[in-house]
Amino acid sequence: MNKPKGGGNRLNRINEELKRKISNIINYEITNSNVTGIISVTSVKITPDLRYAKVFVSIINSRNIKETLKALKKSSGFIRSRIAEDVNLRVTPELVFELDESMQYVERIDTILAEIMKDIKPENEDKD
Repeated sequence: MNKPKGGGNRLNRINEELKRKISNIINYEITNSNVTGIISVTSVKITPDLRYAKVFVSIINSRNIKETLKALKKSSGFIRSRIAEDVNLRVTPELVFELDESMQYVERIDTILAEIMKDIKPENEDKD
């Protein structure tokens, strides 16, 4: 049996390890006052050459989501240095933070469905 080339399994392990470490650093070590709200690292995608890692974050209850994301980007050097200390990689990847809007999308769908259910319930009550 041939193993798939490209080290897909290794990249997945590195992605998960980076996700865990970055989440821990953001929640417990960053002291930037502009990083507000609940920040969750939803996924990490590292390039095959291990030079760049795209970090997807979900930000909830923040005073200003754009300012929080900007502050995370400014703190990427600190986060990268902490990763270099804890994770044994030949090259520590440069971190690129992106906002994961899937939570907002889910929230919007829930709101729309709740409105539809409100409209449907009165019609059903009239039939009783």
